[in-house]
Amino acid sequence: MNLPNKLTLGRIIAIPVMIIIAYIPYLGNPIFQGTSLSYANFINFIIFAIASFTDFLDGYLARKNNLVTTFGKFADPLADKILVMVAFLIIFMQGQIVKFGSVELELVPMWGLGIIIFREFAVSGVRLVAAQHGDVIAAGWSGKVKTFETMIAIGFLFFAELHEVIKILGFVLMYISIILTLYSGVEYIWKNRKIIFESI
Repeated sequence: MNLPNKLTLGRIIAIPVMIIIAYIPYLGNPIFQGTSLSYANFINFIIFAIASFTDFLDGYLARKNNLVTTFGKFADPLADKILVMVAFLIIFMQGQIVKFGSVELELVPMWGLGIIIFREFAVSGVRLVAAQHGDVIAAGWSGKVKTFETMIAIGFLFFAELHEVIKILGFVLMYISIILTLYSGVEYIWKNRKIIFESI
């Protein structure tokens, strides 16, 4: 197994590790006095940050050294999507809220997660259909911007309990991520509408 595939495999292994950490009772305790930031969120942020970096690194190494493999083509995007979904779900399950006066809003809303999950399934479906026709659809600029912004948003969300300002920034970045996800998904489907609707 070459190095890029090992990095991808490491990212896959990181996913259940994050879930286990989120469920260890002791790690739910605050890491600093005066804040609610837990050991679990701090550790999971570190794991997520390292895993996100390997996402960039394995793709770069595979292209530079001509180490692109079928396993990498399959596992790399799968690992990316599940990693992001698990990170969002961990924060969602914590039920964190942000207050604007008397108004309380979920830090990670369920409807937002629904949009993100639907987009990822839709894009994966289009790519699968395209592959059956021998076509490879490259990620567009909006998808790349969405991915980068989403990773930044997740970082802020893991640290949301450290300070109210960080929580508000995480909330704003979460909604920007939802908007970018929706836009990139619509753009992706529209550009590939011939593939999707050719048999109708």
